[in-house]
Amino acid sequence: MLNDTICALATPQGTGAIAVIRLSGANTYSILNKVFKPKRKLATEKAKGYTVVFGTIQKNKELLDEVLVSLFKAPHSYTGEDSVEISCHASPYIIQNILALLTQEGARVAEAGEYTQRAYLNGKLDLTQAEAVADVIASESKAAHQLAMRQMKGGVSDEINTLREQLINFASLVELELDFSEEDVEFADRTQLEELINKTLETVKRLIKSFTLGNAIKKGIPVSIVGAPNAGKSTLLNALLKENRAIVSDIAGTTRDTIEDEIVLNGVSYRFVDTAGIRETEDIIEKLGIDRTFEAVQKAAIILWLIDAETLPNESDYLALKAQLQSHLTNDQTLITLANKTDKIATEIPVYAKDFIRISAKELKGIELVESALQNALEKMGYGQSSVAISSTRHLDALSRTKEALDKVLEGMEMGVSGDFLAMDIRQALHYLGEITGAISTDDLLGNIFSKFCIGK
Repeated sequence: MLNDTICALATPQGTGAIAVIRLSGANTYSILNKVFKPKRKLATEKAKGYTVVFGTIQKNKELLDEVLVSLFKAPHSYTGEDSVEISCHASPYIIQNILALLTQEGARVAEAGEYTQRAYLNGKLDLTQAEAVADVIASESKAAHQLAMRQMKGGVSDEINTLREQLINFASLVELELDFSEEDVEFADRTQLEELINKTLETVKRLIKSFTLGNAIKKGIPVSIVGAPNAGKSTLLNALLKENRAIVSDIAGTTRDTIEDEIVLNGVSYRFVDTAGIRETEDIIEKLGIDRTFEAVQKAAIILWLIDAETLPNESDYLALKAQLQSHLTNDQTLITLANKTDKIATEIPVYAKDFIRISAKELKGIELVESALQNALEKMGYGQSSVAISSTRHLDALSRTKEALDKVLEGMEMGVSGDFLAMDIRQALHYLGEITGAISTDDLLGNIFSKFCIGK
């Protein structure tokens, strides 16, 4: 497949000012010379890389378009091969005809993700960096972009490669012991091996834990707005979104299902979910809505619990309500309690409610306090720290399997098992770590990863 020369449109389909068509492979320049005529005499195959040439593309001796061609020479290109990028006018007619000319001269249309796959196969990127390319393209917020760029620059790879190198050094010593099994010698110091395994496990656990934050940043931080009917949940959603997204009514139980929308605050994308009010009810439809409320709570990273300041419960009722809500939470979730409609009360709120964030969603008062609380919750989850976060379920699965293998190594050492069993579990850990960066890969794995890319990337 790498012997083929491939071509594809790298910019979105549709009429526009400029389109870019990519050509990459061993025959790039011989194909280009058959369709492209430089304005001044220039042998493009002998020209320096990183140069741009102006000229024309003709079809049957008729001018098709005036274009700029960017030249890249192997190995100094994205794919590591000879490649060019043709910048033409973004007329669908022009694009189709240029691609037709390239395929007539021996190129074939690229498959999804094939340019990045070639970059990986030619050693320009490892697998985590290649996956990050798709995340960079798909990023819709500053936080998602930073996360993807950190991975594309090798943040995850560096951590994984360091772990593998340390394990490989000890694994080789354990393997060496097997060659001298009759002499009962130990080349791998068991105390140092245990320290290394524990240190490696700490890093693996940290990366596993980082998935909650990384995946949330990538897809948008899920935030559920919960509370009793008429607490002002829909009004708060509208205030945060700065538009009338949810229906607001004085009638209790108006919201029967979850309503979801997304907004970017301080460079971070949040997915807000307005839920049905929580209360005892005999209405079957409302009960279904409340069930979905608790489903949304379980999926959220942050929960905004809205309490009507006009009808604050007594402390025992409040604690009972809080216990009911917390029974659906995990330790990784953040609960933020808000007292709404504070513009309507003149009396002091009870002592137990002193730490509530006081707002008036209808009057748009205190909304900036809610946004600040969201930012603080995100920082507690690890956002803004320099440490690497993973966002791929493939990486999470491989790291989880790595942890299992390393746990077996420690168990084996406690039981005093022989070196061959220890070596087997260490090899398993190395295998799973290698799957993350592509040090160990299969055609099925690569096909699954790169099939999710766009054609021109």
